Amino acid sequence: MNDKPTIGFIGLGHMGHGMASNIRKAGYEMQVKGNRNRTPVDSLVGQGAVEAPHPKAMAEACDIIFVCLSNSPQVEQVIRAEDGILAAGKRGLIVVDTTTSNPVSTMALSAELEAAGMHLVDAPLGRTPVEAEAGTLDAMVGADDATFDVVRPVIDCWAGTITHLGPVGSGHKMKLVMNFLSLGYASLYAEAFTMATKVGLSPQAVRGVIGGSRMGCGFFETFTKGMVDRDRDAHKFSIDNAAKDIGYVAAMAMDAGMANPMSSAVRNAFALAQAQGKGGDYVPFLADHVAGINGVDLEAEVRKG
Repeated sequence: MNDKPTIGFIGLGHMGHGMASNIRKAGYEMQVKGNRNRTPVDSLVGQGAVEAPHPKAMAEACDIIFVCLSNSPQVEQVIRAEDGILAAGKRGLIVVDTTTSNPVSTMALSAELEAAGMHLVDAPLGRTPVEAEAGTLDAMVGADDATFDVVRPVIDCWAGTITHLGPVGSGHKMKLVMNFLSLGYASLYAEAFTMATKVGLSPQAVRGVIGGSRMGCGFFETFTKGMVDRDRDAHKFSIDNAAKDIGYVAAMAMDAGMANPMSSAVRNAFALAQAQGKGGDYVPFLADHVAGINGVDLEAEVRKG
């Protein structure tokens, strides 16, 4: 007899598929709900998961539901819709939002779920789809102690590092601080490599010097693997998603009543790429767009070496 909780998983994109697969491999009964792309849904069903028709039905059948979507409005929809999670009225259900969400939305949803006898945990992610498939993501968790103890064994299926930061909302706040730093790096790298090529330095030379110095880091490695090696899959995180996240950062800063000149500048860097119609490109290729508005063909500069 399997005494493990039954798990639901909504959102089987670049990150969600690997996370759900690792939960299933650990022996949990599972229901899944995808979007238009059938491939990850069929993959999970092939591993023994059951496809749920809608979030309400999933909530009725499950003990814990993980949500891994693109933004807060999507999370709000799966929870508040007529066929959403709240409509199930499943007391004791735990919803774990791994989306990079707006903390204001997170707190409102938490209050609504608590009023219905349910619980919200925020557990946004660090690292990339490669680590999602390997089960070695970073998890930043906001939850009360008792609820954290319940969900931790399941999170452990897909996370290499789990940090319980405090009550609900803490995880999403920490994730926004982290993404402010990473996307700040991206906008700086994009401008720095453009500057280097404008003054006659090759992208390869800049990578070699910076990567081997104190300023090298994991994000620099994946960014330059995309930008210099032209590996389109080095960091599967779109400019549109980055712009959404840095917009949440700016909103959080304003809500806290602080001046935020740096995060506003980073937001503008990504908004400019979006305005050029490049929102679907991955973050390392922000450098191509910054170079382009400065009259530089970065891909050609890489070929020249």
